[in-house]
Amino acid sequence: MYEKYTRPSVDDIFAGKVSKYALAIAVAKRAREITEEGQTDKTKNFDKPVIVAVNEFQNHKYAILEPDIDD
Repeated sequence: MYEKYTRPSVDDIFAGKVSKYALAIAVAKRAREITEEGQTDKTKNFDKPVIVAVNEFQNHKYAILEPDIDD
């Protein structure tokens, strides 16, 4: 039913290209989408939405785009 969850390294996921803040916001937004999709579909997902979101970013299903900031 539940898979053993090992915490992925942020550096392994993005190789330093994205800030940790951007990663936290992206995972939270995606987890919220997963929760809303589950409520409308009424499907059973045994994994927590945050874990699903982290796995999606780790598997490069989604990308995080940050704007270039010129000082």
